[in-house]
Amino acid sequence: MEMLRAEIWRGDAGGAYRTYKVPRQANRTVLDVVSHIQRSLDGTLAYRFACRVGMCGSCAMTVNGRPRWTCRTLVDRVARNGRVRIGPLRNLPVVRDLVVDMAPFFGKWRDGEARFMPSRTRDDPPEMVRADEPERAAASAGIECINCGICHAACDTVAWNPDYLGPAVLNRAWTLVNDRRDADREGHIRAVARGGGCHLCHSHQECSEVCPKGLDPTAAIAGLKREVFRRAVRGRL
Repeated sequence: MEMLRAEIWRGDAGGAYRTYKVPRQANRTVLDVVSHIQRSLDGTLAYRFACRVGMCGSCAMTVNGRPRWTCRTLVDRVARNGRVRIGPLRNLPVVRDLVVDMAPFFGKWRDGEARFMPSRTRDDPPEMVRADEPERAAASAGIECINCGICHAACDTVAWNPDYLGPAVLNRAWTLVNDRRDADREGHIRAVARGGGCHLCHSHQECSEVCPKGLDPTAAIAGLKREVFRRAVRGRL
């Protein structure tokens, strides 16, 4: 049987890669390989997953230097010369092995005030929003984020500046700015205009290239930059 050489990160941030030999099978995902190692070769391996169908984002890891969701990544598409290297996500603290601490990532959502502020109560009639409205189309283009942290791990600006909110938060802010049901759209603009906000993005587009849901955070951030600039020149910030 053909074997795959899987190099897996073990330990904390000061750890190292350990090599395992795994049977290479057709249609096997990277998550399948990690699960095989944990269940059959080394029960001490720590990793995280949940849905296995590309919905939750919890299985994100670094595969051959690129952040990916491992449940939907076929080994045959990423292996090179019978080898695959799997490590934890970049730009987040390593807890152990392939598990990272997501608290800094979700802390950015709080810092960027990336939360919906309802303009109506449950006692009010719902506001009707047409799907073909330009603002609704802009909001809808970014709402499928699953909080996997892949864009955060790919972003060089996050690596260089720990204060940067990151592409996931800014993408969310753009959806809120374009949602007329939100009661604090101007507040969202002010939040991303502060230090660590959208102006720090260098538009390298790594976030858009790696997003497993096909979102374009770079375009969302560009939209925020335009809105911040418009308000700044009008003295509204």
